[in-house]
Amino acid sequence: MEDHTFVVGQEFPDVKTFRNAIKEAAIAQHFELRIIKSDLIRYFAKCAAEGCPWRIRAVKLPNAPTFAIRSLEGTHTCGKNAQNGHHQASVDWIVNFIEERLRDNINYKPKDILHDIQKQYGITIPYKQAWRAKERGLAAIYGSSEEGYCLLPSYCDQIKKSNPGSIAEVFTTATSFDADGGLFPLAFGVVDVENDENWMWFVSELHKALEMNAESIPQLTFLFDGQKGVVDTVRRKFPKSSQAFCMRHLSESIGKEFRNSRLIHLLWKAAYATTTISFKERMAEIEDVSSEAAKWIQQFPRSRWALVYFEGTRYGRLSSNIEEFNRWILEFRELPILQVIERIHYKLMAEFEVRRIQSNSWFSVLAPSAEKRMIEAINQASTYQVLRSDEVEFEVLSAERSDIVNIGTRCCSCRDWQLYGIPCSHAVAALISCRKDVYGFIEKCFTVASYRETYAVEIHPIPGRIEWRKTSEGADDDTQVVQPPKSRRPPGRPEKKRICVEDLNREKHVVHCSRCNQTGHYKTTCKADIMIVSSIKTPNELRILASVLSWQDLELEL
Repeated sequence: MEDHTFVVGQEFPDVKTFRNAIKEAAIAQHFELRIIKSDLIRYFAKCAAEGCPWRIRAVKLPNAPTFAIRSLEGTHTCGKNAQNGHHQASVDWIVNFIEERLRDNINYKPKDILHDIQKQYGITIPYKQAWRAKERGLAAIYGSSEEGYCLLPSYCDQIKKSNPGSIAEVFTTATSFDADGGLFPLAFGVVDVENDENWMWFVSELHKALEMNAESIPQLTFLFDGQKGVVDTVRRKFPKSSQAFCMRHLSESIGKEFRNSRLIHLLWKAAYATTTISFKERMAEIEDVSSEAAKWIQQFPRSRWALVYFEGTRYGRLSSNIEEFNRWILEFRELPILQVIERIHYKLMAEFEVRRIQSNSWFSVLAPSAEKRMIEAINQASTYQVLRSDEVEFEVLSAERSDIVNIGTRCCSCRDWQLYGIPCSHAVAALISCRKDVYGFIEKCFTVASYRETYAVEIHPIPGRIEWRKTSEGADDDTQVVQPPKSRRPPGRPEKKRICVEDLNREKHVVHCSRCNQTGHYKTTCKADIMIVSSIKTPNELRILASVLSWQDLELEL
């Protein structure tokens, strides 16, 4: 059937196979079908083009599901010009076309579907039709959203049986850093929308999990995107913790507001400043670039984003690594909920195993990223002169500056030791001068031993769904039933980004032009002077305008 030709007497296993074959032929040969009769025992169709004599008739054979062609009349005189779309190229037909490709690549995009159909069949189909076919194809392969939610309770039971000590409740995401600065997923949950109520639930569950698995709640630092609901929730459940804004989110926000890459660069420099003088210098530079941007930044307390003013411990981490987790789940985030959680489970199993094996080849005291920082500090320390004041205090002299180091309180006037948890070059020089082991003054969390301990416990696989049914047989009938969140599906293509109520309700920042006193643009993009210049007709008007505008502004338009 590669050439899509038919002959009288040709047989097909059943009516569905025949219908698919005739549809495929019509699409491949670029002619439209007009179906006269189609049921379980007969099929009669002709070419839809006016005056074209082509006809086909097929019937079901007695006592068998087989369908056979009984008559085939005429040849096409229509020119077969159905290139711009095709009535037979239905969503179901597209699903059949993409199914195997979708199994191999769940990120098979609608635009790629359009391209492949155009390349193979020479027809153009609407984007929305390709998108619907992909959605239907994913549901056919992996199950519907409703089925996924219904299986969540059983899946949580299997997690607890396969991995004793795990917490899994029919419960966005909390992540942490490991000793080498890598992503460590601490907890994740699934919610319908990001709002205060759901954040309270999530943070409460996180608190329960830490309470059950630790002798005491550790001193934590939370990095978040600045939503008030999250801040208030964390303060209530973790009153002794520190909270900071994620600098990635803050820099993206200022970039969207002011469209100036220099502002983003200066904001990061201000955030990384380790002295108040350096911080104020960076903020003054921001003021010079845009006074409006400097004012905009003031809405975020500097103690929440600038290292020099932060009171908690963040080891130099200015942004969360949640984006790395988002990249983990990017390829399967469109799957039904159960498959998303399964894929996260598989990813964690594989990632933990890789890191266990990887760390076995490390022979240093510290994890690689921390070891690199320490070696750089040791090399730099060899160029310093050290003056000892007493048992714990030292003055360290370099070509550029003088720093005071106290090895008792583990601090240096440059503040790097306090901020990063690893001795700075000045501290290393002081420690070496009094024959101390520099590795003994590093936070334990950076050691290889700590890293290996983090990944020591294996994550076990979950049995197949058939086993779930076996273990659930004989259980009581009070099984929890989980339904998808109640929401009306809006028309068009669904939004794939996470939904945050505060983002929806947040007022949009209105920009203001200092040149023309209008809103909606800045001085650098203002075109008001262009319109004025274009209306000038006499030298006198030009002199008047020159007295109002700078000559530079005027010269650009002449």
